[in-house]
Amino acid sequence: MPPAVGRDRISGPSRRSLLAGVAALGALAATGCSRVATASDTEGGELLERLRAQGVARLGIAGEIPFGYIDKNGELTGEAPELARVIFKRLGVDRVQPVPTEFGSLIPGLNSQQFDIVAAGMYINPERCEQVIFSDPDYQMLDSFIVRKGNPLGLRNYKDVVEKKAKFATGTGYAEIAYAVEAGYERGDILIVPDQVAGLNAVETGRADVFAGTALTTREVVKKSNKAEVTEPFKPIVGGKPHVDGGAFAFRPSETNLRDAFNRELHKLKDSGELLRILKPFGFTENEMTDMTAKELCG
Repeated sequence: MPPAVGRDRISGPSRRSLLAGVAALGALAATGCSRVATASDTEGGELLERLRAQGVARLGIAGEIPFGYIDKNGELTGEAPELARVIFKRLGVDRVQPVPTEFGSLIPGLNSQQFDIVAAGMYINPERCEQVIFSDPDYQMLDSFIVRKGNPLGLRNYKDVVEKKAKFATGTGYAEIAYAVEAGYERGDILIVPDQVAGLNAVETGRADVFAGTALTTREVVKKSNKAEVTEPFKPIVGGKPHVDGGAFAFRPSETNLRDAFNRELHKLKDSGELLRILKPFGFTENEMTDMTAKELCG
């Protein structure tokens, strides 16, 4: 927000949250285990063994569709929780429980042991890699624009937005802010809205010519519109080069044993094709599957 969901955020501001009803469910989850397992002095950590013994892993989520959220029936779902549920089952941990928080609090919450793993489709970037360790990404993501039907300004990338002096909007904390600024757009001129739904509304009402987000979230939200469409996905330019983001699970730096075991199961799911089957109900396609590694994205 990765987001645009996962995956597609910079680390400072929080993601938009769908936390109504989530906090209560999180509190119930907390009562299921009075203590979060901690690492020992054992090289690589003992968290996996502790999770097997207690039978539950606590997942930090940020209440964002489709990455990790509580559905209308009060159930934990989303691409990251569903994938975590499968992998932890294979690792001998029967259940997962949500611990809802703001996106910007996920890494601090993980490192202060409020939960065991971040399961929120978090983008891997060098700044975050200094604070946590990541699994390899389970998905990759390009950017896309929401524009009015027919794309009257012909906007296909951030350079077009700058050259055509389009009214540009994106979401709170989105990585797309930095991508637009790198292309030459004035940060102070960017219309910041809460999420992709508000972005769609801004385009439909003419407050913005274009809203930028991840290809997945823009693709999904325009299905509800008769006035807007989504552009073809594209790679933003970062550091002068085309860039592809990847979203993954985050672990405390001491817990390499858990991260490595998680990675092994993740790669089995990739090789078998089961990963796509797990993520497909949340709008992911073959185009979002990736062989990138955390090492590559950490730089």
